[in-house]
Amino acid sequence: MFNVISRPPMYDPDAVQPMRDELVAVGFRELRTPEEVNEVVNTHDDKTTLVMINSVCGCAAGGARPGVSLALQNSIIPDRLTTVFAGMERDAVDQMRAHIKLPPSSPSMAIIKNGQVVYFMPRYEIEGYSPEQIAAKLVNKFNELCSAPGPSVPKEQYDQVIYAKSCGSKIPMYKGN
Repeated sequence: MFNVISRPPMYDPDAVQPMRDELVAVGFRELRTPEEVNEVVNTHDDKTTLVMINSVCGCAAGGARPGVSLALQNSIIPDRLTTVFAGMERDAVDQMRAHIKLPPSSPSMAIIKNGQVVYFMPRYEIEGYSPEQIAAKLVNKFNELCSAPGPSVPKEQYDQVIYAKSCGSKIPMYKGN
């Protein structure tokens, strides 16, 4: 029918672009619509999908994005890497949260297999932890639940990723076109 976004983003898209770029640089695919979310989650092929609910908060910048990027240098990783951005494509995030069926938490990460969440890392397991600690938790789960060969990108490419060290309180709000 109509491709209408029911709610505009909360933050200036240009201001959050570096936060998106970090994940795309290590192999993530952005899901920006509920339909894209459904397509990925409803794939029943015995493969694993890592979903990161990205956000502008300091624990996403200081821990979650660098931690997941480091974890993806492991020799075993999920088959698919996807991300939705809290506060930006809000309908896609709501759809992903409906599939996860746990209280909203951002940033957060989930491993999904055949439409079911087999692992979930909520914000409280991210906030206050170093990227290395977050990566270690994820690597343990990758080794247990996943089978795709890693890393997600060559080490040389991983080493070039620049992490945005900003907090949501410093990100300008979206003011429309």
